[in-house]
Amino acid sequence: SIARDTPAANFLTEHQVRPVDFNSFGSRRGNHQVMMRGTFANIRLKNLAAEGTTGGFARHVPSGDVAPLYDVAMRYADEGTPLIIVGGKEYGTGSSRDWAAKGTRLLGIKAVIVESFERIHRSNLIGMGVLPLQFPDGVSRETLGMTGDEIINLTGLTDGVTPGMTVTATINFADGRAETVALLARIDTDGEAAYFKNGGILQYVLRQLAA
Repeated sequence: SIARDTPAANFLTEHQVRPVDFNSFGSRRGNHQVMMRGTFANIRLKNLAAEGTTGGFARHVPSGDVAPLYDVAMRYADEGTPLIIVGGKEYGTGSSRDWAAKGTRLLGIKAVIVESFERIHRSNLIGMGVLPLQFPDGVSRETLGMTGDEIINLTGLTDGVTPGMTVTATINFADGRAETVALLARIDTDGEAAYFKNGGILQYVLRQLAA
């Protein structure tokens, strides 16, 4: 069920929905305003960049303010800052995987860098125009010493994407050092490359119909 005092609950309350009628995210999956506020809202989620929290929280950089992830994402959007998720292994495992990718896109996240992907979620990210990137073997956020304060610049995308291509990530740390990592673009087929080039599967289909 949708918990009280969360971004999704606050949105429903603002629209005269009583707490007893909040129901579940599954029952409101047709409302993108509710669903994007519920993305990453799992109470078991632990964002290591927002130390000491569990659930859907994030830390804004450089202010250091910790707040619900939706609120932080909207703050970044107001600042014109595109976002990247950095994670671990089998990223995306779980239920409601279609909205996991849709919500990611709506929150302003442009790429996901992880050690490995759950198969369907990787495909769904591409369908939403989010770039799935994979660390090389033996490299992770832990080995790089990433804490969430970093600024990441991606290069090698100006000419589009091709299956299995390398994308260079320059990771700029708060202490002034920089690391360069060659990431594998997990766009595995020409069809996926076409979807991503068009910004997602819906845009691709619409352009095909309009051609």
